[in-house]
Amino acid sequence: MLDALHRLSLRRTLLLVLLPGVLLVMGLEIVVSWRTALGAANAAYDRSLLGAIKSMDANISTASGGLSVELPYRMLEFFELTANGRVFYRVASGDGLVEIGNADLPAPTRPLVNGQPQFSDAMYYGEPIRLGSYARALARPLSGGSNSSQVVIQIGETLESRQDFTRRLVLETLARDALLLLAGVALLVAAVNWSLRPLQRLRQDVMQRDPQDLTPLDGHNIADDVQPLVEAINHHVKRYREAMEARRMFMDDASHQLRTPLTTLATQVGFALREPDPALMKQALVAIKLQVEETVRQTNQMLSLARADTTEWRMAPCNLVALAQEVTRAAWPAARQKQIDLGFEPLGDARTEVNAHAGLLQEALVNVLHNALHHTPVGAKVTVQAGVEPSNGATGCGQQAVLRVIDNGPGMSQDELAQAGKRFFRGSSPASGSGLGLAIAKAVLERHGGTLSLSNTHSDPAAPGLTVTLHWPAIVLPAAQNGIGIDT
Repeated sequence: MLDALHRLSLRRTLLLVLLPGVLLVMGLEIVVSWRTALGAANAAYDRSLLGAIKSMDANISTASGGLSVELPYRMLEFFELTANGRVFYRVASGDGLVEIGNADLPAPTRPLVNGQPQFSDAMYYGEPIRLGSYARALARPLSGGSNSSQVVIQIGETLESRQDFTRRLVLETLARDALLLLAGVALLVAAVNWSLRPLQRLRQDVMQRDPQDLTPLDGHNIADDVQPLVEAINHHVKRYREAMEARRMFMDDASHQLRTPLTTLATQVGFALREPDPALMKQALVAIKLQVEETVRQTNQMLSLARADTTEWRMAPCNLVALAQEVTRAAWPAARQKQIDLGFEPLGDARTEVNAHAGLLQEALVNVLHNALHHTPVGAKVTVQAGVEPSNGATGCGQQAVLRVIDNGPGMSQDELAQAGKRFFRGSSPASGSGLGLAIAKAVLERHGGTLSLSNTHSDPAAPGLTVTLHWPAIVLPAAQNGIGIDT
């Protein structure tokens, strides 16, 4: 039932929820108004009836020892005229032995208390009447057959005028409440429609947009309750715009980077097909193999950069020491080919874990380490460090996770250090490369909320070396129970 209601439009949902409540409240108000009007009419006529009783009481005399009444005929005639019906009266002693008027009027429904009038509905000769009863104490007891010291006065009237007045009063009250109900419903519908106008404008804004328009929606003049929806849409638009931008950059990068290698491959294949000398053909095939390997590496790097920019991922516990140790061990064969001394040093407790994305960090470290091995000369030294360090002023207080690669190679000039991390920036190194390794590391660090830092290791101009540090604010987790062996 609720799911079906939620599938309706917001306007219909509000009206279906609010209108029954308004109708129920107004219905209760009509019932209360009807009962109030009925009570007010009865109270007005009962006061008139009490006035007639008081007037008759003023004309009762007991001076002779008996009970006598000087009937106020004019008053009774006026009362009959006002009541628009017939009037009956009874004056009697408290014991009922002396009675004047209509002796067969019904007795009061409850015992009378002196000085307190009592009103009740009764039947008199098959006709409904309203009966007012009143008793008071006499100054002295009656004589002549009755020793009562109380006199009882009753006046009854038929209900024609009372019912007619009550009917008109109730109908007027119901008409007023019906008008209020219609006005309330109209105001409710108008308020719902007016409140939903910003949503209609928002819908029109979205529907009229060009498919390529990815600018944020304007949240001005939007209700506070709808602001979270606008913010969520803008957040989605931003993510979609970033994804489209990443796709465009990937296509530009691919067309830029792969055009030259593929052209070179086509040229080399044509040369190999035309070369009759087997030795020269073998040399061409070796060159083709090297070019294919470099093209594959560039393609993999571009894919890694695209994943680092756009991949949805979540943090998980990660042991940086174990991750860096695995990457270092995998690079040993390449280091041996260039006779490079590749070592590993843990920072802090080797069992410490941090929240991170292990796959992206591994890709970043692989590219940084590959750059170090590729650009350092034969016989150089490269050291990988990993762990947790106290934060410096640049990263704030607390601790920071660190992945660092240190070499004693040619280093970089200050201008090159300032541009390092940009896509396809190769610097002045004579070694070939795609210029994407540091860009991948930088993108990964930005996703972790950290930075990529480069500095020359030594002040020696001949061999300054280069230190590349990947660091980000660390959420340190409890250390694992099992130790990790470190190979260097």
